[in-house]
Amino acid sequence: MCKVLLHMTLQLLGKTSADKLYLQIQKEVKELSYSPCLAVILVGEDPASQVYVGKKIKKCAELGFQSRKILLPEDTSEAALLKQIQSLNEDSEVDGILVQLPLPKHIHEATIIECIDAKKDVDVLTSRLAGKLMHNEHQIAPCTPSGIIRMLEDHDIQMEGKDAVVLGRSKIVGLPMSLLLQQAGATVTLCHSKTKDIRSHTKRADIVIVAVGKPEFLGKEDFHKNSVVIDVGIHRREDGSLCGDVRQEEIRDYVAAYSPVPKGVGPMTIAMLMWNNLQLSKLRRIK
Repeated sequence: MCKVLLHMTLQLLGKTSADKLYLQIQKEVKELSYSPCLAVILVGEDPASQVYVGKKIKKCAELGFQSRKILLPEDTSEAALLKQIQSLNEDSEVDGILVQLPLPKHIHEATIIECIDAKKDVDVLTSRLAGKLMHNEHQIAPCTPSGIIRMLEDHDIQMEGKDAVVLGRSKIVGLPMSLLLQQAGATVTLCHSKTKDIRSHTKRADIVIVAVGKPEFLGKEDFHKNSVVIDVGIHRREDGSLCGDVRQEEIRDYVAAYSPVPKGVGPMTIAMLMWNNLQLSKLRRIK
């Protein structure tokens, strides 16, 4: 009798890696003589941003961190926000500062980000820390890309010598993701809205990071059977269900491995935020 070998697709669950990292963080926090402190600023009442901020503050409490939640009205001026950040820069008890994005349209995001003390830039968005990342001299890296790297490592997915494609060139995900993959030894192609024939790149890649911000943009025909697909996107359909940038029902039993939406990359973003805050606290306080 012939045995039929079924193609088994590995599901990359961010929660598995996040829980592992949280145990490490809790262990390290117990060994400190202080509690790391994260300050989060939210301008306005965007419902999604309120949920994200709530999760971050809750996780701080679970890990033994201190936290500061600063809620400012929608009409807060840029000058007032800059003054608030400067106050946190000068506060010796605050280790990390996070300004929840997006900001109201009348506030220039780049100006706000550059006001954050680089020693407290937990999101790694200031030009000083971005430069350190480019030169591979960083102690911390942007949360989502570094979370993806850790998730790949935890699932024993080799990056060295592999062909990797990153879709999307945002400062938060795409650009730092391409740098981290390159530093891990991968050969990286960065695709974006002006790239011709994106499929010709994704179809040959061993690892594909999809962060284009377009619901179900790619499908089975865009990958090969040995692809590892990381879906960074998250969108809400009309029926209330969530989806990513990839049509996951098409690749679920086709590619070698993929990160589902939800439960994939998302949990790692907050986990790495907490890790970054811990590292910044140690760099500042432990001599």
